[in-house]
Amino acid sequence: MKRQSRSDNSLTRVASSLRRSRITEGKPFPLGATWDGLGVNFALFSAHATKVELCLFDDTGETELERIELPEYTDEVWHGYLPSARPGTVYGYRVHGPYEPDAGHRFNPNKLVLDPYAKQLVGQLRWGPALFGYQLDHADKDRSYNERDSAHLMQKCRVIDPAFTWGAGRKPETPWERTIIYEMHVKGFTQLHPLVPQADRGTFSGLAHSEVPAYLRSLGITSAELLPIHAFVDDSYLIEKGLRNYWGYNSLAFFAPEPRYLKTPFANEFKAMVNQFHAHDIEVILDVVYNHTAEGNELGPTLSFKGIDNASYYRLLPDRKRYYINDTGTGNTVNLSHPRVLQLVADSLRYWATEMRVDGYRFDLATILAREPYGFDEGGGFLDACRQDPVLSGVKLIAEPWDIGPGGYQVGQFPPGWAEWNDKFRDTVRAFWKGDPGSLADFAKRVSGSGDLFNKRGRRPWASVNFVTAHDGFNLNDLVSYNEKHNESNGEDNRDGHGNNHSWNCGAEGRTDDREITALRERQKRNMLATMLLSHGTPMLFAGDEFGHTQKGNNNAYAQDNETTWLDWMGISANGRSLREFARKLIATRKSFPILYRSRFLVGSHNDELDVKDVAWLSPSGEEMTLDQWRDGNAKCFGMLLDGRAQETGITRRGSDATMLLVYNAHYDIVNFTLPAVPDGSSWFGLVDTNEPEAQMPEFKFGHVYAVTGRSLVVFGLATEQVATRRLRQGLGALLDVAEAPLK
Repeated sequence: MKRQSRSDNSLTRVASSLRRSRITEGKPFPLGATWDGLGVNFALFSAHATKVELCLFDDTGETELERIELPEYTDEVWHGYLPSARPGTVYGYRVHGPYEPDAGHRFNPNKLVLDPYAKQLVGQLRWGPALFGYQLDHADKDRSYNERDSAHLMQKCRVIDPAFTWGAGRKPETPWERTIIYEMHVKGFTQLHPLVPQADRGTFSGLAHSEVPAYLRSLGITSAELLPIHAFVDDSYLIEKGLRNYWGYNSLAFFAPEPRYLKTPFANEFKAMVNQFHAHDIEVILDVVYNHTAEGNELGPTLSFKGIDNASYYRLLPDRKRYYINDTGTGNTVNLSHPRVLQLVADSLRYWATEMRVDGYRFDLATILAREPYGFDEGGGFLDACRQDPVLSGVKLIAEPWDIGPGGYQVGQFPPGWAEWNDKFRDTVRAFWKGDPGSLADFAKRVSGSGDLFNKRGRRPWASVNFVTAHDGFNLNDLVSYNEKHNESNGEDNRDGHGNNHSWNCGAEGRTDDREITALRERQKRNMLATMLLSHGTPMLFAGDEFGHTQKGNNNAYAQDNETTWLDWMGISANGRSLREFARKLIATRKSFPILYRSRFLVGSHNDELDVKDVAWLSPSGEEMTLDQWRDGNAKCFGMLLDGRAQETGITRRGSDATMLLVYNAHYDIVNFTLPAVPDGSSWFGLVDTNEPEAQMPEFKFGHVYAVTGRSLVVFGLATEQVATRRLRQGLGALLDVAEAPLK
């Protein structure tokens, strides 16, 4: 069945309005709506359309004022220049062409569609039958044709004026090896923040309040990674349950900030937030979703790509183009093998990096972006585009290196220049501290930079983004408080979310007043934080973990836009405040000792001149571990000795690096650990003990037997490293002085 236009009566009804605006041919580049000071150029890619109408609306987006046919078609781009248009003009498109689902075409001009290059959206999507290209009540739904107009339900696009005064601020350009990431949510961080004005909470304006980046700086954070802020859609099934898509992994527009995060009518509000973060020397990294859109599968709504050129924008089954390839688990997969779609994503990335001045990206399900029709290819179009691009090659690029498609797990397989979320670090660290037998050897690999995964092609330890918790899964408090997920509030009978969490409730499920269990939980939190923040690689802290925020056992809180996910700043307990100060101490320790973020992998290499190794693995006796000890599945305590004299950068040895000893004990009881003798040092100086986080540790002579508490981590440095020790104390003092009193 083919339909290419609305009825003659409908066209006659708007004929007079078409004469009101004079449009010229304009240019096919740049794509989108571009204000040049005199008018607006509109350009839309569609390889298979037969006609494109520009629809203009009033300021609210509620009333359609006129329709104007774009007069020119160049290189598969429909374009026109409208002198009467200005910043603030509200618009959308109606795209004509064949409605042939079996051939992959789903054109329907009754559906108003969003410009893929829209820089700002107006209004809110309202669900209704008119959004769908087919008739919902038709016996053969996907082959039917729905003539109902969707404009009254749709969001609209707004032309923007990009002008913004940045002032003297510059990007922080924090080196990768010094980067410490804090994953956070725009609304979740600010909604209950006592220092953010009520009217600003939940918005970019809220994040822009100086107290927010100042707090991150007081922790020692260098980079804020924001959960998706591209415009996204609340799924209809969530709306029906009274829930919302809180995380935002349901993108609709790759250039537009999410309207719910805007306090003002201006997209430049996001720029003001970035400017404030940069003023505090904090980078802004965006979690971006380019692998799918909110339009779903063949039964999903027609909102943008589907109605503009479905066969180009999406990956379709080669022999059944009515259906979508679903490597994302969300119904559709964006087709980055198409040059114009690849251009769209690259243009979006460049826009946010240059016009919005963000510092990097974390790519959701990044394996999909690197998958060509024949499979994952680290030399595929998208990765090659990023590698050669003068803008994108200069920002931080972080891959979530897995998806559910064929060959979907690719940790360690992304090309040089990329960092990757390392789920092996997450799972191994959780298993080790839980006490799982046989996890010691893998744990040693993870804390030393996961060289088995990343030590190739000149990649550096920073390529491993080390995390124990993130938005997806248990947060830190719940990881040590629940054996099972408790997602009943999601309305899916607790069937959603991960079942294998490597979690341990320490003896009671959920909240408890048992002091011994509470003490163990607090120590386990400190163990996890210390492991992550003192390991080689790039640490990533999940917002709220530093003071023990709980989601009450929900490990899939994607739809919980409420107190489950909002950080309760005023409800922080004494344990939470203590944990936060401990997190500050750990970050200050990392920054004070470069040996903890060295740019070379730890491989046990021997310096013949000094007869030392860059790393030595010690048993509790203080001697190097034997092969039998590595193979002992019941071994749960060992030491990692980092000898500063053996550390090298290029061919020049950095003799100023400190020597440190980290002792990990996942056994349930005390283990006596003999502190080894190291030349050029007089004794060991205690830096961190997760069993006594606030204690001032004394010096210990070589050969001293230190009683390492069950399930705890202890860090020592050579007492001769006075410069580093003073730097640590000074750094801690500076950080603690910045901490906001109302949040203590």
